[in-house]
Amino acid sequence: MRVTVPTEELRTRLADAAEVALWDLASPAPWPAIDIVVPAYMGALDLLAALDGVEVRLVQSQSIGYDGVLERLPPGVAFANAAGVHEGPAAEIGLALLLAAQRELPRFVRQQDAEQWRGGFTRGLFGLRVVVVGAGGLGVAVVDRLLPFGARPVRVGRSRRTDQRGEVAALAELPGLLSTAEAVVICLPLDDSTRGLVDAGFLAAMPDDAILVNIGRGPIVDTDALLAEVATGRLRAALDVTDPEPLPPGHPLWSAPGVVISPHVGGQVTTMPDAVEALVRRQIAALESGGEIVNLIGPLQSEPAPA
Repeated sequence: MRVTVPTEELRTRLADAAEVALWDLASPAPWPAIDIVVPAYMGALDLLAALDGVEVRLVQSQSIGYDGVLERLPPGVAFANAAGVHEGPAAEIGLALLLAAQRELPRFVRQQDAEQWRGGFTRGLFGLRVVVVGAGGLGVAVVDRLLPFGARPVRVGRSRRTDQRGEVAALAELPGLLSTAEAVVICLPLDDSTRGLVDAGFLAAMPDDAILVNIGRGPIVDTDALLAEVATGRLRAALDVTDPEPLPPGHPLWSAPGVVISPHVGGQVTTMPDAVEALVRRQIAALESGGEIVNLIGPLQSEPAPA
């Protein structure tokens, strides 16, 4: 079993499970045939062109998102995302952003810098009506973290259904749900059906002073439409992902009132290497035994979990 990885740390971790080589996809492949290629976390998609002419059984991503990947893979190459690795940490950053915005922590940090002691009542999470758009792993993780705070989340997926956690509303029901939402958390992947989903009409349906939290992908939200709403103070936003990304200096989102931004760090926790190692080991074992490869995306995928 031959596996390539982008870092020495991951090579060392997997050395007892397979023959492992370092490969950043910017140099020639170490072997003409490779069982599993693990690209760099959030690496440039154009580097996938290095797979042309190499016999690859599986590309194992370290990210959940896969927008733009399938179009760049050579035909017949299986691709798996890192579902199960990032949902918890990404949900944490979503909750942290929501809490920071509700309790006005950015204001308190600025006051600390200025050595000012000014309190006042702030919003909380108890009783907060939250629409969680996306009922997959990330959406579930968000709901699990909201409930202990006494929030009242409603999950929205592609279709109406009932699962072991209760009711899931359909995307078609969003307009009615948004009209009473005090917070909306975007937990969707980016594809043709979700790009620009949060547009001017979506935002207009949200009530005054509501907050939009995006921990999915930046282009799901129409940035100009969001800026139009936050500039007047009608809506607020807490964003771990933006469009464009990285957000360039001088972009109006940086200074927009009522906006809290983190630089796409939802999955970047110190325990991430442990989770990635466990996932790659599972895939190695599956290829060796003829078992099920998990998290397959695209034409070779098994039936996906509903979003």
